Order: sequence, then C-alpha cells, then structure tokens
Amino acid sequence: MIPIIEAGNARALAAVLSPPASRDPEIEHRARAIVEEVRRRGDRAVAAFARRFDGSSGPLEVAPAEMIESARTVPAAVRRAIREAARHIRAVARTQVPRGARVVPAPGVVVAQRVVPLARVGCYVPGGRYPLPSSLLMTAIPARVAGVPEVVAVCPRPDAVVMAAAREAGVTRLFRVGGAHAVAALAYGTASIPRVDKIVGPGNAYVSAAKAIVARDCAIDFYAGPSEIVIVSAAAPAAWVAADLIAQAEHDPLARAIFITWNTRLAREVAREVALRAPVEGPAVSALANAGAIVVTRSRAAAIELADRFAPEHLVCDDEAVVAGVRAGAVFVGPMTAQAAGDYATGSNHVLPTGGASRFRGGLSAADFVRVHSVQRLTAAGLRRIAPTVVALAEAEGLRAHAESIRVRL
Repeated sequence: MIPIIEAGNARALAAVLSPPASRDPEIEHRARAIVEEVRRRGDRAVAAFARRFDGSSGPLEVAPAEMIESARTVPAAVRRAIREAARHIRAVARTQVPRGARVVPAPGVVVAQRVVPLARVGCYVPGGRYPLPSSLLMTAIPARVAGVPEVVAVCPRPDAVVMAAAREAGVTRLFRVGGAHAVAALAYGTASIPRVDKIVGPGNAYVSAAKAIVARDCAIDFYAGPSEIVIVSAAAPAAWVAADLIAQAEHDPLARAIFITWNTRLAREVAREVALRAPVEGPAVSALANAGAIVVTRSRAAAIELADRFAPEHLVCDDEAVVAGVRAGAVFVGPMTAQAAGDYATGSNHVLPTGGASRFRGGLSAADFVRVHSVQRLTAAGLRRIAPTVVALAEAEGLRAHAESIRVRL
C-alpha cells in the first residue's frame, strides 16, 4: 500500500520530494470566473453559488439566536473539549503578539514601533467531508487575542459543533458560504458580507486558488496545498508511525505521508502496519499509495538532510537533534508527541505552510493579525546631526530633491 524507496533511487526519491503541482490552470480559470462574478454581482452571485456548490437555500448569515441554540445541542464532552482547546490556543497566542517599542538611535531622533490590530479579518472554515471546528478555533482565537475587533467566519455547512466553536472563539459574524465565492465576498465585500483586511484558513483547491487571485487586493495567510507529514526515526514503534501516517493521509487524497529511516527492518515493519491498519476505502488509501512513501537512507545524517530538503508542514522526530537540522512548519518531538495532538489541543496552530514553504515562514500566529508601523520624530538638533548622512546618501543615488528637502530645513 505504501512503497519503500531506497534513498539511492534518484528517480523515485525525486518524485517523493517534488510537491504536487501548486497550480491547476483549469481550477484557476474557474476560480477567477467566480471571483469576478462576485465582484460584479455581489450578494446575488454569492447566493447563486451557495445554492449550486454549498447546497444552501436559506439565509447566508447565521443569526446569533440560531448560533446560541445550535451550540446548546452539542454534547457536553465536546463543549468541554472546545473550551479546553480554546484555552490552550489563547495561552500560546498571547506570547506571539509583537510589542511596541521606542528607540533613540541618535540624540534628537526618536523612532517608535506601533503594533495595531487589523480592523476586520475573515476566517475560512472548511466544510467538505466534515466541518472542521478546530480550524475555526485556530484562526479566530489568535485574531481575537491580537485585538481584532471584528472576526467574520465563513463555512459552507456550519454544523452545531462549528457554531459552538464560533461562540467560544469570539466570532462576530458567521456565514453559510464556502469555496471561491466566499473568498471573493470576504476580499471585496458585498451588501451582506463585509470586506475584510485579511483572509486566513485552509481550504480546497478552489479556495487556495481564489486566495491567490485576491491576494493583490486583500492580504492572505499563505497559499496552502495538500497536507504533509514527515516522520524521521529509527526506533519509534512501528504501529505508532503507521498510525500517524494514516492519520495525516485521511485529510486528502493528495496528502503526503513520508517516513524516513535508516533502519531497514523498521521500514518493513511500518509498511506491514500501514497495510494492516489503513482503511479499505477513502482518501487515505489514495494518499498512501500515490503520495506516501517510506524512504530508507544510509545514515541518520542523510535522513535529516532529506527531511530538510522536504521542509514539511509537520515533522515528527525522536529528539532535539533532528529539530536543529530540519526546517518545518511545526515539529513534534518524542514518541508521545502525536501530530494529531497539535491539530487539536496543544495550543500550537495547525494552519501551517505546505509545499516547501516552511523554508521561509512558520504557521499562523497572533502576529499575523497585527500591522507594525513606525512613527518618527526629529528635533532641529536631531536633523542637524543626521543631515550629513542623509544628504550624502541622497546625492550618491542621484536624488537631489531628497537632499534639498533636508537643506531647506537647515
């Protein structure tokens, strides 16, 4: 079910390392048409697409009374789980908000750094095979911790659990809409759905394509592709490794589940466990067969180097030495640190970069919901002190008017 590849097999290894195509021209074409239709026709287009793609026939916005009533129907154990997960996410998010600062680089020169929350953000909550209340918590809570006053959530089919999560997370408005049309409505606004400053949250290929299309006009978190896990170990229990691979594979038929080891016997044991434990049908079957692999390297160092080349969304490993050598969106250290725990309850965010983007950024955090800008003040003495530097550099660049704007004040 899951192939075993020797690291020396360059062709097979290249196929494992190559991320799936990040662009599908046909999907992009369709998403662009949807986005333009929403920009042109507003609510009428959103309602039409919601009926066609989301199966929605009622009002787009979930009324506060409906949200309250639906949340009450959620089993008590699930409500407690939502509250506990939310508490952990808030605790981590509070450490992530940048702080303001005041610096005096020279006498008479003051530069202040101000941290201001965004005015309104949009949180996309997937609702395909299953609505994902955890994604709502992971996006809305950091925004509220950062001080964002308005948090708008969209979900094509928000069930009672999503509504309970929305109330716990402090969502101000919730809409029954998904797909590219939801992204367009958030980016450009309609009569019913307010325009936001930033759109965050995972979604399908159409959602990702639409986010990329609107990114010139509305900030987004990042372009998200299929989910990924890389496990690096030579000693982890085979059944546990297999369980983690299967868990990640059930996200999407294109999800990538990779185990890298320098222990050939463990590689074979994990392959057997995957065959025993994997479901007989569903997205995990396709993901494990088409985008999953067990890679056997010659050494621990080679395994770490290979994992770093992958730069995965999730990295699971035995010890801190691996962490130091591998770039990843989120790292899970030790046999008891199951990656699924991070999806729900550790407080670390599960909205993470994919497709190698971990090389240059980490996961979603409260810092994504603020803007940092500088405020500068100079006294006459301060300007005189730095004027020679400014004038010399301006004239070196051929920008004489810049230099003159300093001289006229002196």
